[in-house]
Amino acid sequence: MKRIEAVVQSEISRKVVTAIRSKGVGGVTLIESLGQGAGERPEIGGKQIEFNSTDVIITVVNDSQLNSIVSVIMETAHTGEKGDGKIFVTNVEESYDISTKQKSSEII
Repeated sequence: MKRIEAVVQSEISRKVVTAIRSKGVGGVTLIESLGQGAGERPEIGGKQIEFNSTDVIITVVNDSQLNSIVSVIMETAHTGEKGDGKIFVTNVEESYDISTKQKSSEII
């Protein structure tokens, strides 16, 4: 199993979630957040903006779904401008369903 964590602009996050779900992913977590990349901070109204409004989308998928889900995230969130976001993929060693106390890869 793979955990996919996508940091995207807040304005596009719900479109990304819809696109992920359309690929058959069972569960998605959306975390509203603030982020700061390596680029220069913009100014609005004469004040430098410290953080951008970003959202973190997290899902866990079977290995066979990884490329499809990463592709749909990149297609949906891509504008070609700096700040489109990042995608991080990590291995999931174990998973548990709290309500059933079941340990299984089938719970995703």
